[in-house]
Amino acid sequence: MRPRPDPVAPGQRSVWDFPRPAIAERCVAHLRIEHRGYPIADTRLSVATFETSHPPSYYIPPDAITPGVLRAAGGSSFCEWKGSASYWDVVIDGIVLPHVGWSYRDPSPPFAMLRDHVAFYAAPFDHCLIDGETVVPQPGSFYGGWITSDLAGPFKGIPGSMGW
Repeated sequence: MRPRPDPVAPGQRSVWDFPRPAIAERCVAHLRIEHRGYPIADTRLSVATFETSHPPSYYIPPDAITPGVLRAAGGSSFCEWKGSASYWDVVIDGIVLPHVGWSYRDPSPPFAMLRDHVAFYAAPFDHCLIDGETVVPQPGSFYGGWITSDLAGPFKGIPGSMGW
């Protein structure tokens, strides 16, 4: 059952107007991730994915991620649009944030621009920002979208949204 989209305020767009199947687009917004005062990533050249009911996920190029913070993690998952994902831990001064990032080594052809870019869940970090705005993590433990004030939901991941 499709939920009723939230009202869209001036300057907002509804995630219910995002496409299905998902798409990927170049993004020039300023993305920054920090934890415990340590920069994790900083870029103006990411790739955003858009899918109905989801806030965008942002994939950061490897050269915009602080060297030495990523460590391959076990496990994988499969996205019907993008393909098989691998997971990453972030390690800062011996502290491990497990499975906080994911990437596609061999994405499906429509998502080739995601190759070797890493997306991060917002919740584990002290600060994830888009153009200076602190993001809200997408609800739930699986999805990794970043919610900003220019988006209207409801967002996949809330209780009862499994069938959306």
